[in-house]
Amino acid sequence: MENKIEDNIENSVNNQTKPNRRLTRRVSVGETIEVRNGDEVTLRRNFKNVRQFNNNQKPYRPRLGRGKGLQVMFFGGVGKVGDNITALRFGDDILVIDCGVGFAEPDMPGVDLVIPDMSWLKAHKELIKGICITHAHEDHIGSLPYFLDEVKAPIYGSKLTLAFIENKLREFPKIKMKGTAVNPGGTVKIGCFTVEFIHVNHSIPGAYALAITTPVGVVFVSGDFKIDFTPIAGETTDLSRMGELGRKGVLLMMCESTNIERPGMSMSESVVGATLEQIFDEAKDRRIIITSFASNVHRVQQIMDLAKKYNRHVAFAGRSMINNMELAMKIGEIKFDHKQIIDIERVPRYKDSEIMILGTGSQGQEHTALDRMINGEIAGVQIGPNDTVVFSSSPVPGNEKSVTNMINELINQGANVIYDDLSDVHASGHACQTEFMIIHKLIKPKFFMPMHGEVKHLKYHEQFAIKMGVKPQNIIVPHVGSVVEVTPNTIKALPDVQAGEKLVDGKTICDLENSVVKDRLQLAEDGICVVVVGVNARTGQVVSGPELIPRGFIYPSEMENIIKEAKQTVIEALSSTGADKIDWAEMKGIVRRVLTNLFTKRTKRKPLIIPIFLEV
Repeated sequence: MENKIEDNIENSVNNQTKPNRRLTRRVSVGETIEVRNGDEVTLRRNFKNVRQFNNNQKPYRPRLGRGKGLQVMFFGGVGKVGDNITALRFGDDILVIDCGVGFAEPDMPGVDLVIPDMSWLKAHKELIKGICITHAHEDHIGSLPYFLDEVKAPIYGSKLTLAFIENKLREFPKIKMKGTAVNPGGTVKIGCFTVEFIHVNHSIPGAYALAITTPVGVVFVSGDFKIDFTPIAGETTDLSRMGELGRKGVLLMMCESTNIERPGMSMSESVVGATLEQIFDEAKDRRIIITSFASNVHRVQQIMDLAKKYNRHVAFAGRSMINNMELAMKIGEIKFDHKQIIDIERVPRYKDSEIMILGTGSQGQEHTALDRMINGEIAGVQIGPNDTVVFSSSPVPGNEKSVTNMINELINQGANVIYDDLSDVHASGHACQTEFMIIHKLIKPKFFMPMHGEVKHLKYHEQFAIKMGVKPQNIIVPHVGSVVEVTPNTIKALPDVQAGEKLVDGKTICDLENSVVKDRLQLAEDGICVVVVGVNARTGQVVSGPELIPRGFIYPSEMENIIKEAKQTVIEALSSTGADKIDWAEMKGIVRRVLTNLFTKRTKRKPLIIPIFLEV
């Protein structure tokens, strides 16, 4: 009977769906189980009175089963900024947290996106009970189309987050999303996990931290956050609820680490508003062009309010900016007068003092709205001396050079350029050290793992957590592929799971070491040389050529002598093969080898060599 009662108790825990819900289930005559707040489960036998019941109630703690604990798996988001995707597994239940993209590095020519290798998760898709999204930035939602093509699990997040995801999936009409919008403080039951969504400040509305009640204890996931005591809209980060969680006991905290090296507090968004108003006031007779992250809805709201105050019409430029504003307006996250908006083509009809252009391009990307303005590709919006251009953003790591080049070009065209290094026109959405200190003091986790940062950020956060009172042996710094097992009393690393990165190139998804990308890189660095040779089909002897067609690796002053020597080298190499039977693959290998050696010796470059044999 005891085992039967215990099993029914565990079922009651797994069916808990909302905080403060009282669930009573009859087990047998005179026996009842109760669940209160998902924290305490008690067994009531046929006691004579309430006092006797209260004196005999015993808290229930779910069994781990064969000594196994909670497994935390990292498929991205550690060791770099981007590719965020983490999974919690207990028994036959998997909960996925975020599903983001990374961005192509300079050594990935032609690649559109970098996505996590999600092969292991797809192979265990029947165990995935749900996907929780902390917020709607690309590094947290961008890989969903490549995940949902096989995984049909429901998605949970804020109203704005789901709207952004739905908009993204329009480009993938075969994918059907089952989404549930969760309000701040809301709780959902996902398999054996109970997930509470806690409001945090970030550079996009609808951002959440997650408090996940698991069979071994509470796991707190910070998401991307900051503590802004004067936010533009909405509430401040819910520190009160975090304090409550800390007092009850948090087993494991996983916290972002982006700005862990920066002292003090992050700047409030209200400071940016004051700076922008000063810019509007000083540029009364000038045209104002502002570029910012298209997802920073609260920043856009400030800019729109200022444009209205200073009697300026607003022209949106850039597809992502237009789409995001339409979505935000549709769900009530941003409000403005439609009479204030004009099409970008109508800008030349107005005086400079009557116009503000709000567009994409803050990261120096090619073909964005600001890049097209610089190149004169938008009619009537050629950059000139009467323009004030504001970069209301800071460069994402890796984009610094592109942003600098764009700023320099704007200055060359006569514009007055204002950017983060000169003025407070951008506030980071990520916490700094004082904010991390507050979170650590409130949560007081037993175990800790840093996430969302480069290796140096994670290691710095490890030392920071030790100073905040976490025991060194209770901290693990994960890497992509890490599997960490957590029980109420232990934390340890298990063997890695299959993980890594894949490249999205047009409609193709390929491995990081794909030969096509390697060939592109070689072409970009060293050029190409096509070698055409006519060969006797019976004897294998050279009867014509070779003709060499070099592109991108040899200068005209070098060409004549090197080409002459290369032809002779190919003829000598092929004539010495002496094989009775023609082996075309071997002959191509010989041509590649001898020409690579020659070109390296003569030019210090290694072009891509493509031999073509014509049978005569």
